[in-house]
Amino acid sequence: MTRTWHISTVTDAARARIALARLATAHGLGAVERTRLVSALTAQLRQCLTKGGTWLLSAEATAAPSGGGRIDIEVEPENRPVADRPTPWHLTVACPDDSAGDGAGPERVVDDPASLAEALFGADEDAALVLDRLDEEERLVAFHREELHQTNQGVLALHAELDAAGRAQRELFDAEQRARREAENARGRLTFLADASAALTASLDHHAIVELLPTVLVPRYARTVDVWLFDGEGEDKHEHRPSGPPPAAAVLAARRGRPQYAADHPGGLPGVDDQPPSAFDPARPLLCIPVLTRRASLGVLMLTPPDERWDADDAVMLIELTRRVSIAIENAKRFEHNRDIAETLQRALLTDLPATPGLRLAARYLPATRGMNVGGDWYDAFRQPDGGLITVIGDVTGHGLHAAVMMSQLRTALRAYAVDGGSPGQLLTRLHTFLHHLQPDLYATAVIARFHPDEPTLTWAAAGHPPPVLRTPDGQVRALDAKPGAMLGIPLRQQIGDHTVPLPPGSTLALYTDGLVERRAQGIDPGIRRLSAALAEFGPEELDADLDASADRLLHPLLHDSEHDDDVCLLLCHVHSGAPEVVEPPGPLSSGLRL
Repeated sequence: MTRTWHISTVTDAARARIALARLATAHGLGAVERTRLVSALTAQLRQCLTKGGTWLLSAEATAAPSGGGRIDIEVEPENRPVADRPTPWHLTVACPDDSAGDGAGPERVVDDPASLAEALFGADEDAALVLDRLDEEERLVAFHREELHQTNQGVLALHAELDAAGRAQRELFDAEQRARREAENARGRLTFLADASAALTASLDHHAIVELLPTVLVPRYARTVDVWLFDGEGEDKHEHRPSGPPPAAAVLAARRGRPQYAADHPGGLPGVDDQPPSAFDPARPLLCIPVLTRRASLGVLMLTPPDERWDADDAVMLIELTRRVSIAIENAKRFEHNRDIAETLQRALLTDLPATPGLRLAARYLPATRGMNVGGDWYDAFRQPDGGLITVIGDVTGHGLHAAVMMSQLRTALRAYAVDGGSPGQLLTRLHTFLHHLQPDLYATAVIARFHPDEPTLTWAAAGHPPPVLRTPDGQVRALDAKPGAMLGIPLRQQIGDHTVPLPPGSTLALYTDGLVERRAQGIDPGIRRLSAALAEFGPEELDADLDASADRLLHPLLHDSEHDDDVCLLLCHVHSGAPEVVEPPGPLSSGLRL
């Protein structure tokens, strides 16, 4: 049903407003929605009255098929041409109740003051309800605002905690990275120190140790490396150091026994004293570390940094490396001293070869040039009371001074036993018993050959030693490898037998130690074959003319590939080709084994 109102005055507008409010109430519209409807209509009617003229307000209430209904409100000017008529104002309000859609509700509002007052009070009640609703909404808004504020505070606190946690995590990560870098640097220093120590202690030559230092330190830990060494008399030896006097910091390091750092800035290095810059090169820092032992100062290690300066950990590592260098140099010098003593003793004990008609002797002794392998090899030649000539060559196990002393005792014992006579086998048997009781943990090998001017044969015996090599006048060479005895001194009772072989004029016997023929990668047999081949190349005239030169010539092809890590002894015994041949008298055959 459609209701219309003609509005030209404020009173008409008020009556229409009251009627429309009642219509909305009749259709179940709530106070808030009703107030919103009346406020919108009042604002529109105020605009219409301002424009003037008569306005037509129409309101149509309709029911919806699915329940409820709606009120369609329209305001348009009345009695105006279509061309001048503005667009009508239209408002639609949904109603929860369509029970009044059949015409219920007031048709008109009378000019009764009581009705107007009632409508005014009804509007006030709606306003009060709206205000209450607004208060409730404001309280709800205030509650949500406070809740939002608390949430924002919580979010800000959470962001602060997350930011602090992020900073802490970054700091932990940075600390972990620093710790990892420090650990890697420390591991690198320890690895370097271990490798450098192994390289430095591998040599027993202190000159080689000093030569190795620049290779080890440059360029990782030093730009230049200089070494100032002292000899045993306190005088200095300059190795890897420019000519001229040493820097003042090096002199202080040697005197005080403490590392010195000479630069134009404080070093701040642990255990290191700061000194003014060096006068030789003031712009370059200089670290001088004394090379100390428990008994003396061996010298000073002088280093310049690879960059501007060293850090504390590098300085500590360099000081520790210098300590290990001092131990290596001290051990090398002690080794060199003991080796020199052993070599001196060895040479002092070697025999001046006796002159024998018809028999030439030539001996060569070459000490080991690497390692402590000097002192165990020996040779000897002497006469027995019956006119026979004993030649012997041997090798004591072990090396160094102790082996040289033991060799001298065996040499003396052999000479003492030979005075009473006895064959080579008998002499070796007595030496075996002597060594076993004197030094149960020391062994030796030896070969004894006996020449006699009245006998046309050579008698020999061997105890664990490489076999003698015999060259006959026709140039044939063979090893005298008849069954030898065991090594001297082993815990075994043994009787070492003799062997004999014819010895015509022009024959040459070579006695030697294993250092001449043995190579680590090949063993001893190839070396014996090479010795035999070299001896076969000599002619009888060369051996007759100069046996010493022949001995030198024999050594050269045998030692050119040697590492010289063991002593070498060679004893050549040559029966001169012009010597009268001795005829063996008739009698029973010799029981010795012939090869």
